[in-house]
Amino acid sequence: MKKILIVCLMLLLSFGCTKQEQLPLPEKTDGLRGELGIDKNINEETIDNYLGREDSVYRDMRMLKDIAVYENIGGDSYLSGFVKGFEVVPYPYLTTVTGLPEDVGQPYSGKTLYSIDEDGKYIANYEESMDILEYLFPKDKNIFLMCGGGGYAGMTKNMLVSLGWDENKIYNVGGYWYYEGKYNIKVKRETNDTISYDFWKVAYHDIDFDNLHEVK
Repeated sequence: MKKILIVCLMLLLSFGCTKQEQLPLPEKTDGLRGELGIDKNINEETIDNYLGREDSVYRDMRMLKDIAVYENIGGDSYLSGFVKGFEVVPYPYLTTVTGLPEDVGQPYSGKTLYSIDEDGKYIANYEESMDILEYLFPKDKNIFLMCGGGGYAGMTKNMLVSLGWDENKIYNVGGYWYYEGKYNIKVKRETNDTISYDFWKVAYHDIDFDNLHEVK
């Protein structure tokens, strides 16, 4: 009997260690941040509490070097750092960038997986476009999105939901520029009045458009 109780206790302890806390449903915050789609509960201030979950993936939507000049609005056109566990998937490679502040100038305008038609519908440019999205943003996982200020993350959520993803499993956690947590991986390095970027630290998902098959 004693052995049975010990086994049961061990099973309970094991279950308690692997069970993950249920996430609150996504909820937009108030004001301008809400217009960007940034979440009220899981954002730059609280994301540290939700890192490392087996039921989730973490995506930073910035480019390593964006063509848009984000320095004009207090940001950084380079990916100056990221939150540990986040992998970089550049939003401008997913679809046409629209709605940026005029101060940052023209965004990336090269090849993209999808185009947006006059009705706001996402049109695949390549036969592999949906396969790539489903691989990078698995539908059976919670998806935490971040970028510099929250804009690209919000645009990514809008795109995914429009293409069939569950909006209740996608969180726009805001912008790295405002992150003050303890899992900050710095990429930007300043030494002797020179600036360099350690991009080798970044888990980066490039898209090789030249090897994809265009939709005719």
